[in-house]
Amino acid sequence: MTRNRMFLSSLIVLVLTVSVVVVAQVKRPFSNGSVWSISFIKMKPGMENAYLNYVAGDWKREQEALKKDGQILSYKVITTETHGSSDWNIMLMSEYKDLATMEADEAKADNLLQTVGGNDEKQMQGYRDRLQIREVLDVRTAREIVLEPKR
Repeated sequence: MTRNRMFLSSLIVLVLTVSVVVVAQVKRPFSNGSVWSISFIKMKPGMENAYLNYVAGDWKREQEALKKDGQILSYKVITTETHGSSDWNIMLMSEYKDLATMEADEAKADNLLQTVGGNDEKQMQGYRDRLQIREVLDVRTAREIVLEPKR
């Protein structure tokens, strides 16, 4: 009986060792890149200029402050035509080095945005004002994939 147990134990150790070696040798043809926070916004009909004035003003000022502070790498604004009544027509994107940095800097970002955008009451009034000209349909976090192996 002990001989069978010893054989079985040795076999399990061998299989696990080979599995680890095989997993360690797998090379992916891509690597993880930066992380993006993406807001999908629907500008209300006739309110495009009003919302784009906000984006070019307050939103850009906030993004520039975050970028200068090293919390984000870049930001982008992308517009498109809608394909239905519930479709977005502007995408606001903020690029972070990685997910850990994004999460670690949340409190720091809040403090910076208080300085740039005003106190809580002023920011809440801005949210209420923007409800008249746009609707936030979704906010997602996405990871860029770099189509080269990690070095």
